[in-house]
Amino acid sequence: MRTIRIKHYISLFIIVLCCTGSVACASNATKRQSEKSKSPMSDTFQNNNREAENLAKELKRKGIRDERVLAAIAKVPRHSFIDESLRELAYIDKPLPIEKGQTISQPYTVAYQTELLKLQPGEKVLEIGTGSGYQAAILCEMGAEVYSIERYHELHLTSKKALNKLGYYPKLFFGDGFEGLPEYAPFDKILVTAAPDEIPEKLLRQLRIGGWMVVPVGGRMGQKMTVIKRVSEEKFSESEHGDFIFVPMQKGTEE
Repeated sequence: MRTIRIKHYISLFIIVLCCTGSVACASNATKRQSEKSKSPMSDTFQNNNREAENLAKELKRKGIRDERVLAAIAKVPRHSFIDESLRELAYIDKPLPIEKGQTISQPYTVAYQTELLKLQPGEKVLEIGTGSGYQAAILCEMGAEVYSIERYHELHLTSKKALNKLGYYPKLFFGDGFEGLPEYAPFDKILVTAAPDEIPEKLLRQLRIGGWMVVPVGGRMGQKMTVIKRVSEEKFSESEHGDFIFVPMQKGTEE
């Protein structure tokens, strides 16, 4: 019996020693994780975040009131959607050039259009003109189910890369925005980020009854930000919300 007890105590000692070692490993892993979070990359991310947060505060001073829109602006790193050479301008409230002669919209314009959508989490949104991908990121950040069309193949590819790198996975399509995505309709909301001369009829038909579209309508000299609500199968109502300047909305695609 005494021999059995000694063996029993030895076994307990080994178990306790192993457990102590496991706790020590866990503690070291936690320490490594803590050290990793303080890496230069993390500091850079936090600095970028502060820039985005300051941009959101500026937009609030300029009249944006939707807190969910402001929260998305404060979180999405705008510099990830522009050329590195323009990095210092990323969080200034101005439009910036991107590939194919297009622009990433002024942050105020992005926020204003998004605010007009009155977006609710889970709503199905069609964006016409993916462009840099920044607007799609804002919609994703707000919990929308995003479908986005881009007519320039190069922009379609670069925006997908930028969005996926940040963990956003909207459904992206290379195609003609005037055609929309009838096979995925109806949509709760449609957001157009380029300016057609007239309201695209095919897009209206892809709205659900009770849904609405936000679109800048007009020629090259300026457009009226217009909200079109689908009241019934055949009836729509319109309202205008200020003057803006967007790049023209063009038909077809470009490889």
